[in-house]
Amino acid sequence: MNKEFEFLKIISDALTSSSYLGDDCAYLDEYKLAISKDCLIEDVHFSFSFMTPYEIARKAVLVNISDILASGAEPKYILIGLSGKLNKKFIKEFYLGINDTIEKYNIKLIGGDLTKADKLSISITILGDYKNRNVSSRKNAKKDYIVATIGEFGSSAKGLEDLKNGLKDNYFIEYHKNPPLFEKVTSKIATTIKNPYAMMDSSDGLFDCLYQIASKSKVRIDIDYNLIPKKINDKNLVLFGGEDYCPIICLSFDDFNKIEELIKIGTVKKGKGVYINNKKIEYRGFKHFE
Repeated sequence: MNKEFEFLKIISDALTSSSYLGDDCAYLDEYKLAISKDCLIEDVHFSFSFMTPYEIARKAVLVNISDILASGAEPKYILIGLSGKLNKKFIKEFYLGINDTIEKYNIKLIGGDLTKADKLSISITILGDYKNRNVSSRKNAKKDYIVATIGEFGSSAKGLEDLKNGLKDNYFIEYHKNPPLFEKVTSKIATTIKNPYAMMDSSDGLFDCLYQIASKSKVRIDIDYNLIPKKINDKNLVLFGGEDYCPIICLSFDDFNKIEELIKIGTVKKGKGVYINNKKIEYRGFKHFE
């Protein structure tokens, strides 16, 4: 079993109440707030060999915004904890990256913390508003639902591969450093459809996303590989590469037809597991602890 899944099971068992756990966001219904948190660690999630402080800051914020968008909420506020070998030059460039990104999405920085450490660690908490919105859950995929998406898969992983191979700048590298988000589409979903739906971003890979939804919803998900939007032919990167931050949505046929931007890539069936072109695929995904 993936160590992350094992650790999450231990955490859930240790808590008196774990009702808020299970999705990328916790939903505080009394306040209509969705809250998410991510940690990014130097040489695990990013490298100064490939990215500037500005680019690291921008992507750290985008990663968190993506979780809020995938919940169906509207991102509003952010707090940032920063640890590392900090200096004035780094702080200035890093927070310029923060500022430019949050201004684009109309988000306010409302606090944080600075501490010394041997390696850079970025801890971000983000809050989103879901008043008058229908929020998602990984548990909401149902038999006969459409599996849909928008964006493209494998491009970010290809960009990272190119960076490791010594390339400096191309389409895929830019996609990796500055992945597009789809806030207009996720907002349209959350404000238009009334039925339960599942939505999640593909931060740990397309297959991981499908697997998480199938497991939580106790369904089988069937995908036609040829329908997956992509600009590369490497099946491994397309399915397992990660960091594309494309939303994966399981929704009813009628709701799918209301969101014209969506691309159908499969269907939800009775059963369990994820099938690509009728072949069951065993779990593979980003291993956070290996």
